[in-house]
Amino acid sequence: MSTLLEKAFEEIKKLPEIEQNIFARWILEEIKAEKKWDKLFAESEDILEKLAKEALEEHRAGKTKLLDFDKL
Repeated sequence: MSTLLEKAFEEIKKLPEIEQNIFARWILEEIKAEKKWDKLFAESEDILEKLAKEALEEHRAGKTKLLDFDKL
């Protein structure tokens, strides 16, 4: 465990139990969400690669234009 995480847990331990539970739920939900995103990206790797190739082909064919941030 990292020093920073240990420090965070030490501070959380000082809180009332209900607030500790709030932090615990939040951390668990974040871990679950991160795993979900990892899985979704892993499953869509082929699709993302295909889209990237299409975008590069369109750019090489002159079908794209530079993005002007001042016009956004």
